Amino acid sequence: MEALVQPLALWVSSLTEAVAAVVIAFAVAEAVVRTAATFLRHGTRAARAAHAYEAKEEVRLRLGRWLALSLEFLLAADILRIAVAPSWEEIGQLAAVAAIRTALNFFLQREIDAAERRRGGQVTAATSA
Repeated sequence: MEALVQPLALWVSSLTEAVAAVVIAFAVAEAVVRTAATFLRHGTRAARAAHAYEAKEEVRLRLGRWLALSLEFLLAADILRIAVAPSWEEIGQLAAVAAIRTALNFFLQREIDAAERRRGGQVTAATSA
């Protein structure tokens, strides 16, 4: 049974990594297009600086969300890769990779949440004025 499950797990792991790569490629392409559009729309005029900052912040947050999703896919791929009959060395490597990716994801999500709170506060302050 292990001889059948292990190749299947490796195949699904490779497919999951490919999905993560597609997500990252999409995220980067979207960020590039949105950044170019922001520069073309807002230029460098001081009067538009606040709106341009918000537009750039939105690009950054969207990219961050996509990258967080891709980190989840990559972690899932790593788990699948060693799910069948792992050695202690593989478990140690997975633990190290999982810890690093989880920390990256945690801090990325924290920054996204903080930026969204800032934006929410700006919207609330502008609405109440």
